[in-house]
Amino acid sequence: MKRVEGRTMVIHELLLKVVLLGTIILGPSHNQIAEAADSMTKAGCRSSCGNLLIPYPFGSSDSDPQCRIDRPSFIVYCDNSTSPPIPYMWKKSSNIEILDIFVKDHELRINVSIGQDCYDSSGLDENSSYYPSLHQPEFPISSTKNKFTAVGCDTMAFFRDPRGKFSFGCASLCSTNSTVSSGPCSGIGCCQASIPRDTFNYNISIWSFSYHSNVLDFNPCSYAFVAETDAYNFSVSDLSRLKFNESALVLDWAIGNQTCEEAQKNSTSYMCTENTNCTNAENGSGYKCNCLEGYRGNPYLTNGCHDIDECADPKMNKCERKCHNIEGSYTCLCPKGYYGDGKKVGGGGQGCIAKSSHLMKILVGGAVGIIVLLFSIGFLYFGYKERKLIRLKEQYFKQNGGLLLQQQLHERDRTTKTVKIFSAQELEKATDNYDKSRIVGQGGYGTVYKGLLPNNMVVAIKKSKLVDQSQIEQFINEVIVLSQINNRNVVKLLGCCLETDVPLLVYEFVDNGTLFDHVHNPNKSSKLSWEMRLRIASETAGVLSYLHSTASTPIIHRDVKSSNILLDANYTARVSDFGASRLVPLDQTQLSTMVQGTLGYLDPEYFHTSQLTEKSDVYSFGVVLVELLTGKKALSFDRPEEERSLAKYFLSSLKNDKLFQIVEEVIANEENNEQVREVANLAKRCLKIKGEERPTMKEVAMELEGLKAMAKHPWVNGIDVNPEEMVSLLEEKPDVYMDSIVTTSTGYADSMKSHVMPLDSSGR
Repeated sequence: MKRVEGRTMVIHELLLKVVLLGTIILGPSHNQIAEAADSMTKAGCRSSCGNLLIPYPFGSSDSDPQCRIDRPSFIVYCDNSTSPPIPYMWKKSSNIEILDIFVKDHELRINVSIGQDCYDSSGLDENSSYYPSLHQPEFPISSTKNKFTAVGCDTMAFFRDPRGKFSFGCASLCSTNSTVSSGPCSGIGCCQASIPRDTFNYNISIWSFSYHSNVLDFNPCSYAFVAETDAYNFSVSDLSRLKFNESALVLDWAIGNQTCEEAQKNSTSYMCTENTNCTNAENGSGYKCNCLEGYRGNPYLTNGCHDIDECADPKMNKCERKCHNIEGSYTCLCPKGYYGDGKKVGGGGQGCIAKSSHLMKILVGGAVGIIVLLFSIGFLYFGYKERKLIRLKEQYFKQNGGLLLQQQLHERDRTTKTVKIFSAQELEKATDNYDKSRIVGQGGYGTVYKGLLPNNMVVAIKKSKLVDQSQIEQFINEVIVLSQINNRNVVKLLGCCLETDVPLLVYEFVDNGTLFDHVHNPNKSSKLSWEMRLRIASETAGVLSYLHSTASTPIIHRDVKSSNILLDANYTARVSDFGASRLVPLDQTQLSTMVQGTLGYLDPEYFHTSQLTEKSDVYSFGVVLVELLTGKKALSFDRPEEERSLAKYFLSSLKNDKLFQIVEEVIANEENNEQVREVANLAKRCLKIKGEERPTMKEVAMELEGLKAMAKHPWVNGIDVNPEEMVSLLEEKPDVYMDSIVTTSTGYADSMKSHVMPLDSSGR
């Protein structure tokens, strides 16, 4: 081991004298070292070697053999030829320098050499290469306090047991130092491996994959060593040269090779003294002695473990006022006039409490009275808040038409399925307190949120706007209308909530947007084939026919438009938004109402007369048919004046035989001209100015269903079907017919996408 190179040089001697002088002046005196060592060493025995304290059972080689136990590993050879003297393990020729000896932890720190494997442009530099080893009698290398470490970018290092029982190691490869970072060993530039238990000695070998030829400019050498776990922190600069050639290694030591039980049977050789306990060595063999809790010192010396005076150091006791030391522990006392355990309240005790007096009783009684009073006030306050909240919910219930809803539902058919009444808390949780990210649509009557119920059902929650009291009737109307509809193609109303400042409706969720989105979005309309458009038209007509003819009480939708027709994942039509709908008494064919609807879809006859009939829905549906044919919006001020109203422009083009000049390109390319003409003629009849000249929705649905059947089965074209016979057949078995054309569940109110027609709100 290269240790004191150039020690004879004058400059080094001068530096050494300066260091020694500083140690004498500033460092601990020899007397202080001796005083600290006296309690750890037998009387009359050498207690130190240089800066090392030598505790029993270790002893100096030049002391009486009684100063140590009779085992080579416990001998400390002190080389007095140097200044300060250097302590070695066992004998000087072992070349194992001892740095520290710890009795409490039973550890020994020694100095070991660093291995290195160096190269130059001609290959291995044998003069600069060194492969260290460790050979010592009986102390195992600590498996928890040490690591085997290798440093280099072309490095493979091995830790070998001299007895040949095992071998392990690690490898580190890196082509440039830019891939290496300083800090704990990561495996790149520096790698580590754990030391197994019961390891006493080792030989270190180092290999190179390519003689460092690829990394020679920044990493000429590989290094390997065993050192304390946290002693080494890798630096990129270590690749060019490691800044130290020795490291500290920790050994575990114990007494003999017997267990505690075996050693105790032989009382003459058993070394644990008074106030100690014995534990078996975890690494290697033998046993270890330790002072009991409350004692400290050297457990291997007679009377070596002495009592700790916890009262002398406030940090070592938990007493609030008075501390009394006892053998191995301490007790806390309270002064006269106080009672309690005497321990600090923060330390787990109750402390010292003054004994009760008449005044104390008065104070305690007053405190209890105040606590009871505050509790009563709090109870009354929270009770008042709860009653106020209940009254507020009752107020909202009445304000939102709850009484009207109850009355209307009571007057309706008792077999009508009752809608669920949701609490405000349920819907707040379902929508993350109505977070903006949950908004999926906005319309004239409110905002639609996407919600998730506790049963994982996805729903659409329609939150009405803060409007005047007149809109409450429209809200209740929608609930009543939907409760009367029993059709799979009409929006399914799951329930409502009347406990909030604005009324809420809960629907099933339809996730593929509106027909308006798909027709007027170029990216989507190209995917909407003629067959799909015809099927959507047929399904929508079937729903309206059901509302007009089959429902228990006829219903006029009053706001049929493409943005109120939703599509599911299979592009099945779902009619929605019944906020403007009206129930038609069985003895009436028309209603006088305030005109409502959307410009572009609004029946002109209804607009001028305010007389709402089923034919008003027929006109609006006709506009939807034209949208499906042309891909144009019902009303757009971006078009020339003669083309702004799609209905008028369509009728004009049809009259001038220019149908296929306005039909959407995706339809024209499918060569369904005959079916397109049939649908166009049907739309023309729906758009008649006079309602009495328009067909009924049942007739419209029948014709579209026939065209759809012809599209699927061309052989139907050869069958001559009398429309009057089909109408008669439909009247005889309406339910069977409707089941054949209505195939899906329904949608919900308002648009389910954020896109809303620009004129939607103005038309309501």
